[in-house]
Amino acid sequence: MLGQYLGFAAILAVAVAAAFGATFLPEAAIPYLGLLPLALGLKAAWQAWKDHREGSGGEELQAKEGGPSPLEVAAVTFANGGDNIGVYVPVFATAGIGGMGVYAVVFLVLVAVWCFAGRFFATRPVIAKALARWGHILLPLVLIAIGLLILIEGGAFGW
Repeated sequence: MLGQYLGFAAILAVAVAAAFGATFLPEAAIPYLGLLPLALGLKAAWQAWKDHREGSGGEELQAKEGGPSPLEVAAVTFANGGDNIGVYVPVFATAGIGGMGVYAVVFLVLVAVWCFAGRFFATRPVIAKALARWGHILLPLVLIAIGLLILIEGGAFGW
């Protein structure tokens, strides 16, 4: 859990800094930041489709005895957090300072929930098998939905 928090804190720090940088953009450009999670979702969908066509199933990695160190977990969490940063920057940029603070607190609380849920589900073979089978489809759909939501709610389509 410590590694998850270290990695996620780094992700939040980068996203908040980038969101503050985005405040220098003209207000009309902010909704178009939703193109970032949309593009990430489309990229993930393309990769999942490509992997499916090539038949690569992502071999299981052997776990080392004692598990990974907190710094190893933090590094992997941060390295895999590019999509999180891509989603958080436009959300934070449109939420303002107060909204950003609320999001950050909620996200940090939910890291613990996520860790406990992950442990729970990973110890349930039927659920773990289903997540391993369908997770690569769910992630792109969520990213695409978030991107579209930012674009629509920001008025990018003139609605």
